[in-house]
Amino acid sequence: MATATTKNRDQDVPSTFSGPELGAIAHLYRGEVYRSTIWRSRLDNTTNWAVLTTGVALSIAFASPQASALPLILVGLLVAAFLAFEARRYRYFNVWRARCRLMETDIYAPMLRGEGVTLDGKWNALLSSDYLRPHFHISYTRALGRRLRKNYAYILTVQAVAYAGKLSVHPAALDSVPALLERAAVGPVPGVVVLGGGLLFHGAWITLALVTLRIEKRYRRSGALIAIA
Repeated sequence: MATATTKNRDQDVPSTFSGPELGAIAHLYRGEVYRSTIWRSRLDNTTNWAVLTTGVALSIAFASPQASALPLILVGLLVAAFLAFEARRYRYFNVWRARCRLMETDIYAPMLRGEGVTLDGKWNALLSSDYLRPHFHISYTRALGRRLRKNYAYILTVQAVAYAGKLSVHPAALDSVPALLERAAVGPVPGVVVLGGGLLFHGAWITLALVTLRIEKRYRRSGALIAIA
């Protein structure tokens, strides 16, 4: 049985978790782990869709020298849509993950060290407030940046390299800039416009990744107890 100490305005009041209370905490933790696992699987599903569609686009574009590079352009837009879906799902996952982590670091870790659980008004107030007034712990922009840096930067890099490779080798080895612009053209859209749009597209993702990384570093330096505030 864990012993906890809490403070009121006048004096220290000793408090002890009863068996049923510890059991309730254990069930609460198990429930949060289950919810985080469910949302983790949803994140994996979205990433799998992005990988699968990119693979299909590669297969179509490189099926023959005469095959169009358009699927590689369209799959970039599709991957961006999957990233948008995954960022939204990540905001939900982050709620359950943060609660689990808080209970691990401030309940179970002290208990395993034999120190008991200290009701110091920090972790317990933070967790109870999150249950009373649930909210997302991360903005949508930061969620986009996290999923981009962790997963989607690699998928978009493969898409960009594959597109450049397609233009370079099909239908024959590239030998001039005018030939590059001619190959990059999509119907009535000139090649210079298509290439410029691609540079802007990937440049925007690079900018988002770097900007949100700086924001993340600022939050990590804030000294917050856990990523719930």
